[in-house]
Amino acid sequence: MARLLIIGCGGVARVAIAKCCQNSEVFQEIMIASRTVSKCDALAAELAPKTKTVITTAKVDADNVEELTALIRSYQPDAVLNVALPYQDLTIMDACLAAGVDYIDTANYEPEDTEDPEWRAVYEKRCKELGFSAYFDYSWQWAYQEKFEKAGLTAVCGTGFDPGVTSVFTAYALKHYFDEIHTIDILDCNGGDHGYPFATNFNPEINLREVSAPGSYWEDGHWVEIPPMSIKREYDFAQVGKKDMYLLHHEEIESLAKNIPGVKRIRFFMTFGQSYLTHMKCLENVGMLSTAPIEFEGQQIVPIQFLKALLPDPASLGPRTVGKTNIGCIFTGVKDGREKTLYIYNVCDHQECYREVGSQAISYTTGVPAMIGSMMVVSGLWKKPGVFTVEEFDPDPYMDALNKFGLPWVVEENPQLIP
Repeated sequence: MARLLIIGCGGVARVAIAKCCQNSEVFQEIMIASRTVSKCDALAAELAPKTKTVITTAKVDADNVEELTALIRSYQPDAVLNVALPYQDLTIMDACLAAGVDYIDTANYEPEDTEDPEWRAVYEKRCKELGFSAYFDYSWQWAYQEKFEKAGLTAVCGTGFDPGVTSVFTAYALKHYFDEIHTIDILDCNGGDHGYPFATNFNPEINLREVSAPGSYWEDGHWVEIPPMSIKREYDFAQVGKKDMYLLHHEEIESLAKNIPGVKRIRFFMTFGQSYLTHMKCLENVGMLSTAPIEFEGQQIVPIQFLKALLPDPASLGPRTVGKTNIGCIFTGVKDGREKTLYIYNVCDHQECYREVGSQAISYTTGVPAMIGSMMVVSGLWKKPGVFTVEEFDPDPYMDALNKFGLPWVVEENPQLIP
């Protein structure tokens, strides 16, 4: 039996919280904490009649280490699940260290203000040394390794779907199907339709910044960076059909390159329709994707935050989104001296997710693994001092839990490969 503090109450948090309540054998008590406590209270009231899990709520500013630390010490959870914003990873990690509690998140750190001089100096140094210019990377969290080791605490970074499940798929493939993996292609297909001319399926600030950035991939021991959306492929996805997909930078490439011995190339592809890309390019051209504050009628505003206020809330897309997602990994490598190819993937139905937890599949495919990663930590299955990504642990209990809690996976031999 465990007590979990969950920070955040957006679309992904809703799913993670609902799944914790379905898993009351493990999560006897949970606290939902957010800046907007009314959202926490409403969700708690909705879920409480359906679960044995005891739910409490609290107001907290996830940018404030002292406030976070006080809440953690007061509630005394077995672990903290961060499903707030990636901007807040470091403050929540600092609070977990101060309070002596294990930490779990779904996405690596990136700064809210990319023009901050202190962050900018570190960023530009990294760009020169490593060769990719994405604003998000694991270096900031990996720098906490010694602190978590000395404190005897576990930090598990990136237990969403990608990053998260895709990395567990990789560890599972290496454990059971390969002696050595040579290439990994991560394919993220959303075949859903929400009916809006333009909307993002998760936080617009994070989504649009990620998609509009230069792409990059890992090959032969180094990064190769390319202009945004300049590598396009078509793939025929099971239960979805043929979709155009584009090469993006993504954080699990960085951790898999570090942790999978002998890997020669890692790429990440995501599907986009032409309407989405056209809208995004127009917004970028007029400066609406900028994170730099500007003055407007005597007030400081951040363009991308203003845009976020205009766009549909991703958490509101569930009732109107139809279709399926298909996310997985294609591997090539060697087993018993012979070349081998394998595809491990999950298909998720938007409307089935909405009927179950009131969410579309993008939030579902991140929120379910967030609960599972938390379960791995609080049950002691994934427990060692330091900062880790999910492929560094035994994948088998996590893979079993995916099947049990709504994300069943398929193993396909000899799939179509990506040129």
